[in-house]
Amino acid sequence: MVLKAFFPTCCVSVDSGLLVGRWVPEHSSAVVLAVLHFPFIPIQVKQLLAQVRQASQVGVAVLGTWCHCRQEPEESLGRFLEGLGAVFPHEPWLQLCRERGGTFWRCEVTHRQAPAAPSAPGEDQVMLIFYDQRQVLLSQLHPPTVLPDCQAGATPASTGGLAVVFDTVARSEVLFRSDRFDEGPVRLSHWQSEGVEASILVELARRASGPVCLLLASLLSLVSAVGACRVFRLWPLSFLGSKLSTCEQLRHRLEHLTLIFSTRKAENSAQLMRKANTVASVLLDVALGLTLLSWLHGRSRIGHLADALVPVADHVAEELQHLLQWLMGAPAGLKMNRALDQVLGRFFLYHIHLWISYIHLMSPFVEHILWHVGLSACLGLTVALSLLSDIIALLTFHIYCFYVYGARLYCLKIHGLSSLWRLFRGKKWNVLRQRVDSCSYDLDQLFIGTLLFTILLFLLPTTALYYLVFTLLRLLVVAVQGLIHLLVDLINSLPLYSLGLRLCRPYRLAAGVKFRVLQHEAGRPLRLLMQINPLPYSRVMHTYRLPSCGCHPKDSWGALCRKLFFGELIYPWRQRGDKQD
Repeated sequence: MVLKAFFPTCCVSVDSGLLVGRWVPEHSSAVVLAVLHFPFIPIQVKQLLAQVRQASQVGVAVLGTWCHCRQEPEESLGRFLEGLGAVFPHEPWLQLCRERGGTFWRCEVTHRQAPAAPSAPGEDQVMLIFYDQRQVLLSQLHPPTVLPDCQAGATPASTGGLAVVFDTVARSEVLFRSDRFDEGPVRLSHWQSEGVEASILVELARRASGPVCLLLASLLSLVSAVGACRVFRLWPLSFLGSKLSTCEQLRHRLEHLTLIFSTRKAENSAQLMRKANTVASVLLDVALGLTLLSWLHGRSRIGHLADALVPVADHVAEELQHLLQWLMGAPAGLKMNRALDQVLGRFFLYHIHLWISYIHLMSPFVEHILWHVGLSACLGLTVALSLLSDIIALLTFHIYCFYVYGARLYCLKIHGLSSLWRLFRGKKWNVLRQRVDSCSYDLDQLFIGTLLFTILLFLLPTTALYYLVFTLLRLLVVAVQGLIHLLVDLINSLPLYSLGLRLCRPYRLAAGVKFRVLQHEAGRPLRLLMQINPLPYSRVMHTYRLPSCGCHPKDSWGALCRKLFFGELIYPWRQRGDKQD
């Protein structure tokens, strides 16, 4: 049988004593947690171990003895350590010894029970594995991904043993609160042997954060109660709140602030990591927003933007007028229906004239509007970007109206042509059964259907051309808004704290371990060094990505092309969970 002994690297140079740890019989592993030094009283050691077992729910016990041969005689010390096995009985009893010079190690396993066969004691082989106790304690072991050649429930054989080691060290944190410099009756050596890492300022900040978080949580709950008032559920306000990106982003940030200042303690490491990532995301958002605010209010940039905005809107309106005049003629040499072409062109030109009048009416207030938009950046860059997306939607509202008019007219003709085509074939659409059934028509119905089909068919190219042009313009505006929403979604969902841990302290996010051979000689125990493999950056993003309020279209590319072909309206700005048209 091969026995694996996990020994902390921080204890390789400490004085002789007892090995305190946990024995895992399922994996034949001994996880050494600390070294207990002389002198000590056995009853006090047993009381300490009982307290640790009760607090951590880990079977901590004395596993054996540790001998560091420096100046003391090896024979007398060895006989003394062998006698301790009667005071702290454990099966098996482990004896680790580091010889003079620190190059050679000796490891023996003693079974106090009678072996089944005479040759049984000689069959035990010890594999000594060194591990960094601080890294293992602070790291979080992530489950491995299932390989393509493995079954769904299959996991590597060593995964369970490594998980037990990580879990044992993490749950035994209560044992590390005392060290060899304490004045208590029991002196231990472990990763905090140089003293418990604590700061007075950090402790004061932790104690003061409780009342502050409670006060801020009360204020946020008051804001949430005001937002849930019935007044904001009335039709105009509820409609605007569901369509404006700024309202969605403010609600999302309110949820983040509620999570940050919540007084509820995190139940596991995943919740703690999510809270830390949320704090980092909010701080990054506010820092970028303040940077944008300082840039906008410097050198009167807001005035320059206001002076350039109205001419740009006039230029866009003039280009649309030229486009409509081109469509009212013979675009690309196409033969259009003259009467319908003139009606549609004048109809859209009238809307453009209304829009130009609206822009010139709002021009005196543009600078004040931009000043307030820049001031909103103090709430975060995402709020300013969401407000920019809403401003773009308002400035291009006439393009959206053109798209809706053209899409509805085109959709009406497409459905009319498809219905009349079924009439030619002696079919009709059964609304109750949602299927096409056979039907017999008389001569008058066929004659009227033929006339309507001919009219719609010859008017279709003119309508389709207007629909195509305004759909392309609408898709251009949607693409610009989509880029803004992608940037907002990136800031909202970026796990900045996890990425910082992966960059600065990669051992905190462990994907697994690797072993390096330190010594492999005949007659000596195999010595290995366990090193932590960090989690890849792609998996860090996938595991710790924060939920966001960005746009997530339900339709595939094929469904989107189908909607565009049949003239159905698309609403790419709607949020997740909203009903699509």
